Amino acid sequence: MTSRSPQQPPPAYIAPPSSTVHASSPVYRKVAASAAEESARRLENRFTIAPCSGQAWVVRAGQVCRISTPEGPQVGDLNIWNAHNPREPGGQLDTVLDTQGNIIQGKGFGTTQWGGRVHDLLGTRCDPYVNLLMGGETFDFHCHSNLTRAVVPFGLTELDVHDVLNVFQVTGLDEQGKYFMEASPARPEEYFEFFAEIDVLCALSACPGGDLSQWGWEGKEGGDMAATCRPLGVEVYSLADSEILKDWKQPESPNYTGMHGLKMPTRDDRRKGHVGV
Repeated sequence: MTSRSPQQPPPAYIAPPSSTVHASSPVYRKVAASAAEESARRLENRFTIAPCSGQAWVVRAGQVCRISTPEGPQVGDLNIWNAHNPREPGGQLDTVLDTQGNIIQGKGFGTTQWGGRVHDLLGTRCDPYVNLLMGGETFDFHCHSNLTRAVVPFGLTELDVHDVLNVFQVTGLDEQGKYFMEASPARPEEYFEFFAEIDVLCALSACPGGDLSQWGWEGKEGGDMAATCRPLGVEVYSLADSEILKDWKQPESPNYTGMHGLKMPTRDDRRKGHVGV
């Protein structure tokens, strides 16, 4: 098919310099730099997510969350919601953009020879439905199921689990536009961090695909996918120095008050003699 665009089209979503989605302002640089000073942060929560399992937790506005690979490469599926309104419209992009959080710290990876990049938003989570359809087996510990179990104590259900940020996962699209995954390049104790702009509920699954070096519907000859599964680490910090956030302002959700073009029918109760609520 011949393109109708005379020039290469620009990226569709480019935020203006003043947008809160940028993590390069002086405030975020100070937050990121605080990782190097032990006295600049207070550890509020720390736990390990076992292989093939999931866990949910809350990060308060102004806190920093670190996700790490304590024992080596392992991919994870991350969901983030507004802690006070988990059904706030969104999905995949709400995990890392909008007003929920800014990724402030992480080792640069670049692009592989196949065009793959780390921490992907291209794909969705693995789930038991696709597994049964394509692999013919029932399995209860895919990322979708792990996330579902993790959020139940917070009053959420399977219907609240949405598209994910695949952390430490290298993915891309091939020349035919097909989604591919590469082995995770993460090493022991590598991490990335995000700064919570609002109170958020997070859930993370340690993917049963492990580091994806042995992933496949049929399995690789001589391979053992279970042997590539490792834990993920989570730490939540508060900033001890209040001066770091003196120029930071907590954002507000977009105050959309429309009704998506729908109109409520008018009532004529007096004329019809109707009395009631």
